[in-house]
This record gives sequence, structure tokens and C-alpha cells, in this order.
Amino acid sequence: EVAYDGLSVVVNKSNDWIDCITTEELKLIWDQGSTINNWNQVRSSFPDKEMSLYGPGTDSGTFDYFTDVINGEEGKTRADYTPSEDDNVLVMGVSGDKGSIGYFGYAYYIENESQLKLLSVDGGTGCVAPSEQTINDSSYAPLARPMYIYVNNAELSKPEVYEFVKFYLENGKMLSEEGGYVGLPLDNYNESLSLIAEYK
Repeated sequence: EVAYDGLSVVVNKSNDWIDCITTEELKLIWDQGSTINNWNQVRSSFPDKEMSLYGPGTDSGTFDYFTDVINGEEGKTRADYTPSEDDNVLVMGVSGDKGSIGYFGYAYYIENESQLKLLSVDGGTGCVAPSEQTINDSSYAPLARPMYIYVNNAELSKPEVYEFVKFYLENGKMLSEEGGYVGLPLDNYNESLSLIAEYK
């Protein structure tokens, strides 16, 4: 485990009717075969406002993770949304459409927070907003996920592989955060460094 990522559920900045969405409501909206196309179909207290959906394309790990934890099966989603592998397209879509809702990685929300409204998510224990802390401590469930690097033990005994993994772990927090992810506590990296030391 080298970092955490959180998925952000976002709406248009001028959306004044929702601050928190449940995982059940996300499934209602995004599940395969869903015909939800108006906000008042999600909650009767919401306005009669057409809903537009924006999300990652099918080649994205974010798409795979979201569909798995929200819809119950990786890749299972409705087809009538605006997909893009380019998060800029998603940001422009959501920021330009008052009735929109979308999702992508937390880091990309942070880069564009002035243009979007971030929703808290209720996974069954109350509304939790994604933040470095809630992603790292897993209280932003189920939309926080660990990120890994995998190394074959036999390959780890090669000096160049060992040095690469050692460098990655020694700089993991900084590298993760530069890449837009949430770095782990330093103790986690130190524990992993201890584990690989036997392969030196």
C-alpha cells in the first residue's frame, strides 16, 4: 500500500438543493438501466430540474472502482452519460450545467474546487466529505481506496528493483501527494521499508 485515493462526487457550483448524497441514491442514478433524468426523481424535495451525468470512461480505474462499490459490479453502469478519460472535459461539463452531477478523483476536484461543489457522501454512517484525513482513515467509505505497487519477491532481490522500491517508499508520501493522491502516514512507509530490507 503506497497511497489512498478518494473519489469525489461533484455538482454545479450553483446547485443549492443538495450537500450530501447517499450511496443508495448514487446507485439509483448510476446503475445499469437507470432512467433517472430529473433531480426530483432522486428526492421529492429536489427541484424539477433535468439531470446531466458526467463520469470517467470505461478504460479508467476510477470508473471500475466507482461502478464496483456503488453499483455492485465493476463496469456495470448506465450508458447515457457523458464519459471522458480527460477529467478537464468532466470539470467543464459539470461546471457548465446547473443540473449536472459527476465523479472523478479527489485530487482533480482539489485542482478545480473553485469551479465545482463537492458533495458529502453517506455510506450508511452519516454524511462524510472527502478530505485528506477522511480518505486516509477510511471514514470516507466506500469511496476511498488504497493504491498499491506490486513487486515480485524474486525480482526484489535484484539491486536495481530493490533500489527503485526503496526510493519509492522513502519518497512515497511526497510522490503520492505530487501525483494527486493522499499519502500514507510515514510509519506505514517505514514498515514497508522494513519488510523489503530482507531482500537487499
